[in-house]
Order: sequence, then structure tokens, then C-alpha cells
Amino acid sequence: MEQTISVFLLIVAIYLALGVLFAIAFLRKGITKVDEGAAGTSWIFKLLIFPGTVALWIFLLPKWLKA
Repeated sequence: MEQTISVFLLIVAIYLALGVLFAIAFLRKGITKVDEGAAGTSWIFKLLIFPGTVALWIFLLPKWLKA
């Protein structure tokens, strides 16, 4: 049981680490390609959407690649 929990936590940690890396790149360059309305937004807006971008990066990546 402990090994299963350790593997699960490792998978979650890897997912979140990839999410943080994606969010940094996405919020710097990709957000305006996916949503033109986000052009010229402040860092406060980007800070507010950062957690959601980290959590949902797996869904945002294909949209960014299509744009």
C-alpha cells in the first residue's frame, strides 16, 4: 500500500512540475495565441490564472499547439 501511495504521489508531483513549467511559458508567450483578448493584460491577471493553468495544462497544450 505504501508503495502505491508513493508512486501516486510521484506521478502527481511530475504532473505539477510539468504544469508549472508549461504555465510559465504559456503565460509569457502562448496565452495571446489562444485568446486574443488576453493581450495587454496585467501580471495580476496572469497571477490569478496561474493555478488553473498549472492544473489544466494538459488541456491547454493542444489548444496552444493548434493556434
